[in-house]
Amino acid sequence: MADTYPLDTPSPYPAAEIARAWQRERPGTPTDSIEIVTPLWRLAKLFADDRRRVLADAGVDPATLDLLSVLRRAGAPYEVSTRELSRRTLVTAGAISQRVARAEDAGLVTRRTADDGSRAVVVTLTAAGHDLIERTVDQVLTRESELVASLSPTGRAQLAAQLQELLDEVAKRTGNLRHGV
Repeated sequence: MADTYPLDTPSPYPAAEIARAWQRERPGTPTDSIEIVTPLWRLAKLFADDRRRVLADAGVDPATLDLLSVLRRAGAPYEVSTRELSRRTLVTAGAISQRVARAEDAGLVTRRTADDGSRAVVVTLTAAGHDLIERTVDQVLTRESELVASLSPTGRAQLAAQLQELLDEVAKRTGNLRHGV
């Protein structure tokens, strides 16, 4: 059963309470991470669920948004190799191939072999893809800005820096450097 509770009340199981319970039940077990990791997991779920709702209303799935966003951020002429797409989206080459195929079928991207004689595949944003990402990105980022509006600009900057520092360190410690920078 999922942890659900009314939106206007705090979680009935704050992380500090979870940590205290584990300290009581298993003295000596390290619990110092609970008050960091638990809220991060819960925030990630809340953000992901909310983003999915915004995207569903816009008629876009998260994987397509991810693909189109990478292409749009690349700047004109809005094209990126599939290898680079895989690196930037943190998904496998197979997943990129599937995403590109779906987006191509929808008329949002085209793909071609690179002009340099290699076997690389280049994916390009079409006018329809460009229009879709332009409409969608403002909706998503405006909503996410609303969700973090309770933090001051200074607080946001500090939290962003601390989260990036933690992400980089965890990526190093886990050997998963793709998730760092």
